[in-house]
Amino acid sequence: MNYIKELSKLYIELNTNPDKGLATKQVKAAREKYGENKFKEKRPVSFIERLVNQLKDFMIIILIIASLLSFFLASKGDGSYIEGALILAIVLINALLGAIQESSAEKALDSLKKINTHYSKVIRNGELIELKSEDLVPGDIIVLESGDYISADARLIESSSLKVEESSLTGESLAVDKNENAKVDKNSSIGDRVNMVYSGCIVTNGRGKAVVTEIGMDTEMGKIAAFLNNEKTKNTPLQEKLARLGKTITIGAIGACLILFIIGILQGESAFEMFIAAVALAVAAIPESLTGVVTIALSFGVTKMVKKHAIIRRLPAVETLGSASVICSDKTGTLTQNKMTVTRIWSEQDEILENEKRISDEGYKVLKFAELCSNAKIEMNGLEENEFGDATEVAIVRAFKDYGDAKTNLNNNYNRIHEIPFDSQRKLMTTVHEIKDNNTQAKEKYCVIVKGAFDVLLPKCIHGDFEKAKKANSDFGKSALRVISVAYKFYDELPDILDEKTLENDLTLLGIIGIIDPPREEVKESIIKARNAGIKTIMITGDHIITATAIAKELTILENDSEAITGKTLSEMTDEELKRNIDNYSVYARVSPEDKIRIVKAWQSNGEVVVMTGDGVNDSPALKAADIGCAMGITGTDVAKEASDMILTDDNFSTIIDAVEEGRSIYDNIRKTVEFFLSCNIAEVMIVFVSFLLGWGSPILAIQLLLINVVADALPAFGLSKEKTDENIMSRKPIDRKNNILSDGLGFKILLQATMFAIITLVAFYLGRFTKLSGTIAPSKEVGITMCFLVMAFSSIIHAFNCRSSQSIFKIKLKSNKDVLKGAAASIIIMLLICFVPVLSEIFGVETLGSLQWILVIILSILPLIIVEIVKYFVNRIK
Repeated sequence: MNYIKELSKLYIELNTNPDKGLATKQVKAAREKYGENKFKEKRPVSFIERLVNQLKDFMIIILIIASLLSFFLASKGDGSYIEGALILAIVLINALLGAIQESSAEKALDSLKKINTHYSKVIRNGELIELKSEDLVPGDIIVLESGDYISADARLIESSSLKVEESSLTGESLAVDKNENAKVDKNSSIGDRVNMVYSGCIVTNGRGKAVVTEIGMDTEMGKIAAFLNNEKTKNTPLQEKLARLGKTITIGAIGACLILFIIGILQGESAFEMFIAAVALAVAAIPESLTGVVTIALSFGVTKMVKKHAIIRRLPAVETLGSASVICSDKTGTLTQNKMTVTRIWSEQDEILENEKRISDEGYKVLKFAELCSNAKIEMNGLEENEFGDATEVAIVRAFKDYGDAKTNLNNNYNRIHEIPFDSQRKLMTTVHEIKDNNTQAKEKYCVIVKGAFDVLLPKCIHGDFEKAKKANSDFGKSALRVISVAYKFYDELPDILDEKTLENDLTLLGIIGIIDPPREEVKESIIKARNAGIKTIMITGDHIITATAIAKELTILENDSEAITGKTLSEMTDEELKRNIDNYSVYARVSPEDKIRIVKAWQSNGEVVVMTGDGVNDSPALKAADIGCAMGITGTDVAKEASDMILTDDNFSTIIDAVEEGRSIYDNIRKTVEFFLSCNIAEVMIVFVSFLLGWGSPILAIQLLLINVVADALPAFGLSKEKTDENIMSRKPIDRKNNILSDGLGFKILLQATMFAIITLVAFYLGRFTKLSGTIAPSKEVGITMCFLVMAFSSIIHAFNCRSSQSIFKIKLKSNKDVLKGAAASIIIMLLICFVPVLSEIFGVETLGSLQWILVIILSILPLIIVEIVKYFVNRIK
């Protein structure tokens, strides 16, 4: 009960000093005693356990029983041991592939968990340092500030206006006021222990200092985690949908197989053979690999997003990204560079426009005098630049540096001897310099430079082209530039009193400088790309509406001024009015955090899927309210990051568009995999079912069906889940969240493809069994089964290439997805070995075919590709 102990006793127990913290030796001793500040994770599932879990599937167990029964019959002299051994071998291979797939998916997901690392500010050896939160030990003195994530339970030592949001621990949404001097009852609940802060909670206001009392599993959050360790990981919504689809198909497949078994018995087939055939067909038809392939697709996509500077914190966000239809973005740092930049300079002689490399002598002089009258500096630290001072002054220093001179050299020629600092009431800054520049007129020994607000400085000037200056100032203002005006005067001898009245009058207006935080170069293109993808971009900012409007127009967010609205106007609208008019506004200026939530909810109430960006503590409610909360990785606080679904490590709007594109691509790849699996699996059921209905008997052996399931279906399917993004993916509308995976005609397309496969394969079986062709092996049931088996396998392998894109296979590069290519090549090699290695041919019941029969197999296997290509051609022409 550390919350009722006296602090002095607590220091002694923890062997710490509240001012100097722990020494290095004490930290080492504490770590040996308490361990690392981590939660114990669930014991990882071993590969053997995954393998055993694969073998627990009901249908697999039935197949194992069937193989054992086959062994038993063979021991009695009825049949061969080979069939039972083969069934068992294929079952084991199938389980092995499933276990490998699960392991790779789990590894990908584990790597994502390691991306988010929290840091803490700690006093050690009398110095304030920042370290990984997992390195905290009891006795550490931690410093807390607004936005910090608390990574250990700690007793407060001091606090100032400290508030902590403890909803993750107590469920209370309102932040709790903390006070180190509060007297807490020993029976008080966690939420009432106001002299403590707890792991997993977030500082929303104020500052404080505390001594760490518990870490890891001993924290209150750790105790809860201990209970949760036995909980299973939840599937994403899409995985749940696919699981339900799989169950529906499973019920249908088992029903079909039962009917098939009865028909076979009525037609005089062996009960045992029919039993194995029915079970094998059920195993082949049920898409048990679907959810695993989806996990691989999701985790692979998330890994790709990390490389593109987007960290996905919650896996369902990947699915939601594909449906994003509105992006509410902050202006500063996300749409703009978050770097004030000089874009225009006016002097009496000329005006230098942005990005112009040349600068006139007059323009150079304006920059030079403005730079002299500033305290900012830019220093090189290796290859990195460190900026010091006001952002506006840094912009001036950078511009001057870019045009030739360094501040150090300038100060040597113009030694500053006096300064009147900038004052928010005066809106001016003045410096006095002793001139040592040989190029300057010898009589002028001293120079007074005044810079500041144009409307304040202009009345203090007696020389200059004031009318031109006023026009330039007006033009700069309309472009939302921050205007800095510069004036000067010379002295041969300095006056006795260097005050404002003396120095800041009778000046000569030199020029004005226009400064702005310019848009990121790539953002305009990304906004146009988003618009073409059916995504509306909204700017939300705390800036003035003139600044916001100018940037928004430059980025093509805004077409006319009526689309911009201020927070004041917004507050006068009811929620119903906002909902009705929400589509009319693209820019929101001077808005509060509460306004952001209203904007998000208004869009959502109109059925839109909203992405919201944010970086501050106050942005967290809006981030939580949005369908996808997107926090800034560089400028974002821990509060914002914890509330988010996605973190932009480069704080760049374009990264959101890249993430949306990747989200759509992942959904596309999952649909391609579903199309491939289901069209092949449903076709297999149709082939066998129709063959029995026609009285032809079984067109394929059980062992062959199982082999197709493992070789022809599974190997190429893993590659499909990693297919590259279609070129036209961002010219489509956002994915409708209400749609199921088979929407937009995919279900109908699968049925048509399955029917096509079934007809073509049954033709192959018919030709092999009933048709006498010159120069071929005589027709027989065995030849028919062989041709059916080969056409079913090869056409499935080739169909993986059909499913890669809605575009023609000849328009996409085969090498662009090496995983599909490798899977298909491996499958074909295995099939050819089975055909031409006598031992394997005998094992898998493959008969020798004549040259014409082989030609027919090849033609029939390629025929689905040709048919699909023709359909694609006409469909794409209609589109």
